[in-house]
Amino acid sequence: MRILILNPNTTEEVTSLMLDAGRAVASPGVEVEAVTAPRGFPYIASRSEAQIGGAVALEMLAETRGQFDAAILAAFGDPGLFGARELFDFPVIGVSEAAMLTACMLGGQFLIVTFASALCGWYRDCVAMHRLESRCAGVVGLDRSFGSLGDVRETNWSALVDLANNAIAERDADVAILAGAPLTGLATRARDLIRVPVVDPVAAAVKQAEALVALRTIKASLSSFRRPAPKAPTGLSSKLTAYWEAAP
Repeated sequence: MRILILNPNTTEEVTSLMLDAGRAVASPGVEVEAVTAPRGFPYIASRSEAQIGGAVALEMLAETRGQFDAAILAAFGDPGLFGARELFDFPVIGVSEAAMLTACMLGGQFLIVTFASALCGWYRDCVAMHRLESRCAGVVGLDRSFGSLGDVRETNWSALVDLANNAIAERDADVAILAGAPLTGLATRARDLIRVPVVDPVAAAVKQAEALVALRTIKASLSSFRRPAPKAPTGLSSKLTAYWEAAP
């Protein structure tokens, strides 16, 4: 089994974090590889940036046709996820959805914790997109700026843990999700510091991908996620164009 982690932002350092987190939980015999967006933003932090990142992700997925059994869109907010599921015939997993569904198996209410309050509105939209509002205890983020990956992972780490524990107590949450690509891999470190189970979105997505491939699911042909009718686009990459021009 081969699983692709697709980072729709352009920061190689973040891709490396995701690859390490994915490989750490992969089952024996499962190969995990990762790719970084060739253009776009260093990190995706808004709805408009997510729209662009999602479009780039579709082109990247088209380029990998036949090389992987499943792909993971590795940006919290799941940019391009529903379009990818509609277009491609292999399982595509969003890290946000995978984290939230995994959290639902661990407790009644999950809390999303992120490193910047500016992300909270978009992340709430993501919860609604996946119809999980009734299981979400809220989205909380630090009200401070950051200048580098080190700021997110080290300088602000103790404040993030305090934020999580305070919000868990106030909102009676059962599970915490560390949201945002720069926080990838920190769930293990948080297990002895945050008082509820902590989910790493990339790790959850790898395990969900393994499950979907093992279940041998087939492409939906009659549902709302069926392939779109053939159409000739202009200016897209040749391989993405081929997907649209092919008959369902």
